[in-house]
Amino acid sequence: MIEYNVKQGDTLRKIAVRFQVTTVQLCYRNNMSPEACLEPGTTLFVPDAVPTDQPRGETHSGCLHEYGWRELEEDRQSLPSSIFSEQIGISVLGKPIWLFRAGNGPKKIFFSGAWHGNEWLNTWLLMSFLHVFISKEESKERWYGVDPGAILQEVTLYAVPLVNPDGVELVQEGAHVLGKEKKNDVMQINGGMHDFRHWSANARGVDLNHQWPAGWKEEAAGSPDRPFPRHYGGEAPLTEPEAKAVYQLSMQEEFSHILALHSQGEEVYWGYSGLEPPESAELGNRLAAAGSFRPVADAGSSAGYKDWFIKTFRRPGFTIETGMGVNPLPPEASARIWITGVPLLLESLTFPDFTKKSRDITSAE
Repeated sequence: MIEYNVKQGDTLRKIAVRFQVTTVQLCYRNNMSPEACLEPGTTLFVPDAVPTDQPRGETHSGCLHEYGWRELEEDRQSLPSSIFSEQIGISVLGKPIWLFRAGNGPKKIFFSGAWHGNEWLNTWLLMSFLHVFISKEESKERWYGVDPGAILQEVTLYAVPLVNPDGVELVQEGAHVLGKEKKNDVMQINGGMHDFRHWSANARGVDLNHQWPAGWKEEAAGSPDRPFPRHYGGEAPLTEPEAKAVYQLSMQEEFSHILALHSQGEEVYWGYSGLEPPESAELGNRLAAAGSFRPVADAGSSAGYKDWFIKTFRRPGFTIETGMGVNPLPPEASARIWITGVPLLLESLTFPDFTKKSRDITSAE
């Protein structure tokens, strides 16, 4: 048994994986709850410890522990040279918001994930997808019948896997990651509770998927009217730096279609107020069939990123709800998310180029 001093970013799961013990053993030896957030500097007793240099987690083993902005930064440093990364903004607390880009094709497709703090497994899914997709392309292998090399000649794939780094950090590590003044604000928003597993919002208590000028007023009327762990859309649309970063990217690039990943229910939402193109229903059904999900025309809500994209560009937009259970889904859910999510993501890369369709219509007029 050894004594281990907790460092910034540590969780019980990360420490257990590093020393090849279980969280149950750690909790029992230290008289702790499995949901405890660890304060840096705390001493833990680790039984029968066998320390290893544990990587972020092999894809074939699933996600081994919490995946946040630190793990993403490690992955970013190890990406092959054919995947380009660019900082497109910063979060409320100053963390970088990273965009990744692969391919050189004229059709631009955009994936995004972790809009909500307790949906961080989709960040792992998207980063792992990029790694494997490029490795398949380099080895000239097909993947679920798709040829990555051919796809990357037709497609430029954009991805922001971690839209809400501050919210994810709060869920995984608790409010001690904040300075005193900000910690007091966040604790007040959270009703004085130290448990942040239910937290969806950013560090200001604004839900980034309720920030969009597409029925924002109507959605705000039925949502909290103050900073809250979930569903509060802010004082106005696009007030938050994380939402602004995605907005500016979307306005700058002509995306043919977009996928916004969330994690609750294994559903595909493909419509918004009848403004989506007529092909969206068929494409939504294709995505749902690929992942064995349920297609749904409309979520019955507004002010989401997918809603705004459809309203603004009249091109297909999809909200993808990966996973089943209660957020935050545990790392053990990553196997199911991977098995169902990969075929769905690959299927989306084969869709028609809707920017070309728009250009053709304009030329005809």
